[in-house]
Amino acid sequence: MTDITASSPAAGSARLGVLLMLLGMVMFSLNDVLGKWLVATYSVGQLMLIRSLAALVVLSPFFWRVGWRRLVDVDRPRLHLLRAALFAVEACSFYFAVAYMPLADAMTYWLAAPIYVAALSPLMLGEKVGWRRWTAIVIGFVGVIIALSPSKDTFTLPALIALAGSLSFGLAMVLGRSLRAAPDTTLVFWQIAGAAVVAGIWCLADPAGWAPLRPLDFGLLSLLGIVAMGAHMLVNRSLKLADAATVVPLQYTMLLWAVVFGWFFFGDVPRSAMLVGAGFIVASGLFIFFREQQLKRRAPPI
Repeated sequence: MTDITASSPAAGSARLGVLLMLLGMVMFSLNDVLGKWLVATYSVGQLMLIRSLAALVVLSPFFWRVGWRRLVDVDRPRLHLLRAALFAVEACSFYFAVAYMPLADAMTYWLAAPIYVAALSPLMLGEKVGWRRWTAIVIGFVGVIIALSPSKDTFTLPALIALAGSLSFGLAMVLGRSLRAAPDTTLVFWQIAGAAVVAGIWCLADPAGWAPLRPLDFGLLSLLGIVAMGAHMLVNRSLKLADAATVVPLQYTMLLWAVVFGWFFFGDVPRSAMLVGAGFIVASGLFIFFREQQLKRRAPPI
């Protein structure tokens, strides 16, 4: 029976889902490496504008098929605007942070986003959170404090911006739960368009920050948006092929790649405090995820 199950189509789909999730995490990590390298030459606003416009161009056939009016004329437009603005702040904060911080340090703060979601859900969505998850949330916040290591040497502006960016990411994820009835295409359009608008305003406000573009760099800046879009597609496909409990924890492999790529490409050696804090954050995030999965299985069918 075990051999038959292992060779079943469902098992094969699950294995493919795992491979796609792992590949998606590698692509996200390499994209972060490319962004960190490019932001050393180009401003965050310039990088974000070209990245977002390239993604809009590539996705335009899908948007055209849906119809532009359906993308713009939506229910609860204020929530869509707020979510798009939060994602724009999150992306800008990430690229600003990695310009001054090791990749692994910045990634540690972003991995705390599920903890923020769990903590904010009772306040913003009225969801019930039991004592077990509250304990995990507290442990996760302890991990954030350890990773931040507040002192005159480590409590820097980039660290604060990274913290604000990860919190913006968490808030955007909470709003995503409120807008779960909206089509994925609509959510993606508002998210990318919002980033393009914010980046455009940034560039207009600081025209001196626009650096002359070399053809190769223009291609690489455009590739940022395209690779990120491809990674998102791999992640979404993996969730359709395998159970969330199987593939979602694999997203934490991004921290491993951030450590490896940060050392290989930039010579960054992770701080011990960051590694300890990351351990707390990952353990907390995994517990919250598996606890939510357990509660979903217990919930009576509607």
